[in-house]
Amino acid sequence: MTPVGDLWVYLSTNPLLHLTLTLVAYLAGDRLYRRFGLNPLLNPVVIAIVLLVGLLVATGTSYERYFEGAQFVHFLLGPATVALAIPLYNQFDRVRKSAGPLLAAVLVGSLSASLSAVGIATLMGAAPEIVASIAPKSVTTPIAMGIAERLGGLPSLTAVLVILTGILGAMLGPPLLNLLRIRDWRARGLAIGVAAHGIGTARAMQVNEVAGAFSGLAMGLNALATAILLPLLWSWLF
Repeated sequence: MTPVGDLWVYLSTNPLLHLTLTLVAYLAGDRLYRRFGLNPLLNPVVIAIVLLVGLLVATGTSYERYFEGAQFVHFLLGPATVALAIPLYNQFDRVRKSAGPLLAAVLVGSLSASLSAVGIATLMGAAPEIVASIAPKSVTTPIAMGIAERLGGLPSLTAVLVILTGILGAMLGPPLLNLLRIRDWRARGLAIGVAAHGIGTARAMQVNEVAGAFSGLAMGLNALATAILLPLLWSWLF
């Protein structure tokens, strides 16, 4: 084994290595993202995933070994989600004044996100468990996995689909909203939050505080609406 190989074997036994690699990969993605003027196609999460997957494959490192060190980042997802309440509190007056349209938009967005996914998958001849797995794709991962399991889907597949949905929403959502000439930050935040959950909300927060606040609210309300309505619609449709 080469000296580099010996060094990697030694370092890979330290859980802090994979935590460090995760942070370095994200910082590299964020630097590239800012270097090109916050281009949504260069989402830092996408770049970090590509770098980490490439490294794990090249070194033959299992996901379980990687997660031993990176689980601290996973733990911080909870506090980070709760912290979304801070910009929401700062924008409380705007949220209160827009309560009616906001709730209507979230309800329509939640139904359209689920029903369009179910309709497309069904028309393409997907198996019932695949259809059930893709139905809650626009909901944040833990809730989406619970919904999929209740519908008879595959939670692990749902987790992958949710992450892909968030990445695509964060990358393609802003250019699409620009193309549609939607300038109101409240509307932009709602659209991103409903369609792209946490990853989209993180993107919205980087661009504008109002958009981030409305996106975080939309993400939470969409999860609640989907968890209540989707099982009811599922039992009626199937």
